[in-house]
Amino acid sequence: MSIADNIRSLKKETTPIKVTLIAVSKTKPADDVQQAYDAGQRLFGENMVQELVEKQEHLPKDIQWHLIGHLQSNKVKYIAPFISMIQSVDSIKLLQEINKHAEKNKRVINCLLQIYIADEETKFGLGFDEAVELLRSDEFAALKNIRIRGLMGIATNTENEKQVKDEYYELKTFFDGIKQSFFRKDDAFDTLSMGMSADYKIAIEEGSTMVRLGSTIFGTRVIKHWKNN
Repeated sequence: MSIADNIRSLKKETTPIKVTLIAVSKTKPADDVQQAYDAGQRLFGENMVQELVEKQEHLPKDIQWHLIGHLQSNKVKYIAPFISMIQSVDSIKLLQEINKHAEKNKRVINCLLQIYIADEETKFGLGFDEAVELLRSDEFAALKNIRIRGLMGIATNTENEKQVKDEYYELKTFFDGIKQSFFRKDDAFDTLSMGMSADYKIAIEEGSTMVRLGSTIFGTRVIKHWKNN
């Protein structure tokens, strides 16, 4: 099927259950993004800052860009003027940097705390205890130009569906606890981003409100070498 057909099929699948679709366009050319855009998609996810900035400059300005890859603090300034959401916040230091550049741009930037749930050392994210400690800290309370919209997690890359299911169940349980403890009166805390092409159906079953799909939309990625993020 074409990119447009894939978008339409996924929207039929996710819209009725109110799951937001992020089209992960990393390594894909701007023409592919434009095809998805022409089919009605407006939310796109990128991993690399340089690639994201280049695409943002050349594609329609009503696209909502999400940074979903590991973000270095010294790269925040390049995306702060336009980024819709940063899904991969994994430290108070990074939040402080986002807040600083959001203030410079007279913006409030939406963020998700990335939670480490995978049984893989290569994955980034806060541990459950670290996330709670961050939210309780005076440093966090001082930040006025960021808005925590929810949590993001990446499950273990495995064919063991039970393991993936358990990891997403734990994240959903943690999300509910964080909502109750820290954001009970904040309607903006509403996003649980979990699920990619290989496991998004399991993630939806476990309570995901946002899925990040690349190959399901665009086909298998062709690796392009960008400069370091």
